[in-house]
Amino acid sequence: MLASTFVGGGLKSLRNPKAVTPPVVPFADRIPGLPQDPEQLARINSAVQIGAGTLLALGRLPRVSACALAASLVETTLAEHRYWTVEDDPEEKARQRAHFYKNVSLLGGLLIAAADTHGKPSLAHRTRTTAATSRRSLRRTTRGARSAAADSASHAADGVRAAADGVRSAADGVRSAAGSVRERLPAH
Repeated sequence: MLASTFVGGGLKSLRNPKAVTPPVVPFADRIPGLPQDPEQLARINSAVQIGAGTLLALGRLPRVSACALAASLVETTLAEHRYWTVEDDPEEKARQRAHFYKNVSLLGGLLIAAADTHGKPSLAHRTRTTAATSRRSLRRTTRGARSAAADSASHAADGVRAAADGVRSAADGVRSAAGSVRERLPAH
């Protein structure tokens, strides 16, 4: 429902860009990269409203499209509905004020749509949760690696001890054999 205003307004201004161009020009001077041609600016604004409004209505990229529509709405509201500058006609001033506040209300709806996560955790929450889970996993992995390294070192030390015992045994065997051989040799 919120998107219908933008799609309809975008189609209307796309069909007749000259009707909305004069007040939009001051904003083009402040934003680098925007064309200076008023009709082209009106067409760009129309394309944003139609495209983002359609995406919002279809539920595709709702947060991005709501932000795009909000940016478009701020520019349009400040350019076209400056009720505080209307001095001569009280009826025109009241009409522009009504349009201004209507657009402020639409902006509020767009900001709510941009912040809505449809029951899913926000990106910030998901990032914090993922970081915390990663830290816990890293600590477990590090503890496991330290434990495995300690076990490996212990097994290696046991192996070295067993090898040393084997060398001692072999050395004892060689000494014993050498003693036997000495006993059998004739004396000189």
